Amino acid sequence: MNRLVEQSINETVDGMQQRLTDYACGIDYNNLTPEAIHAAKVRVIDTLGALIGGFFGEPCRIARNMAARMPDPAGATVIGTRMKTSPDMAAFVNATTARYVELNDVYHWPDSIESHPSDMLPPLLGLAEHLHASGRDFITSSVLAYEVSLRIGDVFPNRDFDYTTFQCLGTAAGAGKLLGLSARELSHCIAMAIVPNNVLRQVRTSHLSMWKVLAAGHTGRAGIFAAMLAREGVDGPHLPFEGKAGWCDHVARKKLSLDVMGGNGTPFRIQDTLIKQRSSCATTISSILAAEKVAPALKNINDVKQVTVEVYQFAKERMGTGEHHWNPSSRETADHSIPYVTAAALVYGTVTPREFNDAHLWNPELRALLKKIEVVTNDEFTEIYERPSVLPVHPTRVTVITNSGERIVGESGGDKGDLSEHKSDAQIAEKFRGLTEEFLGVKRVNAILDRLWNLEQLENVAVIPPDFVLD
Repeated sequence: MNRLVEQSINETVDGMQQRLTDYACGIDYNNLTPEAIHAAKVRVIDTLGALIGGFFGEPCRIARNMAARMPDPAGATVIGTRMKTSPDMAAFVNATTARYVELNDVYHWPDSIESHPSDMLPPLLGLAEHLHASGRDFITSSVLAYEVSLRIGDVFPNRDFDYTTFQCLGTAAGAGKLLGLSARELSHCIAMAIVPNNVLRQVRTSHLSMWKVLAAGHTGRAGIFAAMLAREGVDGPHLPFEGKAGWCDHVARKKLSLDVMGGNGTPFRIQDTLIKQRSSCATTISSILAAEKVAPALKNINDVKQVTVEVYQFAKERMGTGEHHWNPSSRETADHSIPYVTAAALVYGTVTPREFNDAHLWNPELRALLKKIEVVTNDEFTEIYERPSVLPVHPTRVTVITNSGERIVGESGGDKGDLSEHKSDAQIAEKFRGLTEEFLGVKRVNAILDRLWNLEQLENVAVIPPDFVLD
């Protein structure tokens, strides 16, 4: 995929930039493990299912309307339509749409930045379509993008910046690989991704807006655009990481190094992301799973006197502190609220994308229940969550006290049901069907799944987007 280097890099290149350039140039489909290849296919299926599930969301409609004013017949498809726009604009629309229903994968490890790396897959698919790249090329670019974004997230604990910052860089690296950039071009691509595209954590703080979803599209577009600029011969800023005004001193606020990267016996990070089983922020899913165990025993929701949700400290700080979590005014705030999702699971029995529409969001019965919910930190749960392990455990307990004094308890975490539990291929397919069959039909969904499970055999991934047109 990468051309032979035609000239040396004459400009001064810093250590992080060189490390990423060398890694991106060196990775190849033949270097990937069977586990990484399979993990990539699982996440492509999962993400495209989430995209169709979110297609009719308002931010997604707005993004499509913008793209419609920027047609490019030789560009990339706005998935779900027959419309084509420029590859970078398609990246914006498709990443936004896949992100909307909060069902794409999550990287959820203590001491790392929580992220949704599959945000990078729709932008890369669009560019691969534009280039008529093979399934193997698309898989390689996806594994590379995950590796770059997640490894940096592992060594950069500064939570003032949003995870999409790293995904811009990962998307740029994967896009550069698809475009076959030389080492010099890839180096400039990396610089043009990291210097101008640092998203602040304010995106996901207090009452949330549409921008929570659009951030994925914004940085996906920026990553594709950086690679396209590099292909055209644009030079990026020199010393982007380690210069006097560079990323390490002013964003990371410390020197960083990427000592460990996937390959040569080290597992690829794409294998470590978690597949969601509920339509909500990862940190709230354990509360949903615990509340679902209580719901069947509640004969009358109006009989609830008090609800206590015990969680680990990180969950309490992020999704159970602040008045906005008890008074969400948007879908974006509600799906990041432990009180809201707990109430929704108790009222409706579970949480799906429907539980965040206006009718459910403003249901008086649910709003009354919100006032009865308390979220507290359980020190034992915090210790379990922060304990080093192969997979994180998210212990949570929901206790409901009724007016008659009855006490009903539901627990999740580990073998009691957890975000981290392995999802079989059958479960991945079932989730995909649940999100797509209503719109695409059983026959078409069967054909799509067959094609995507055999993605590495495709000579041209441009055959994928037409399968998803919503008539």
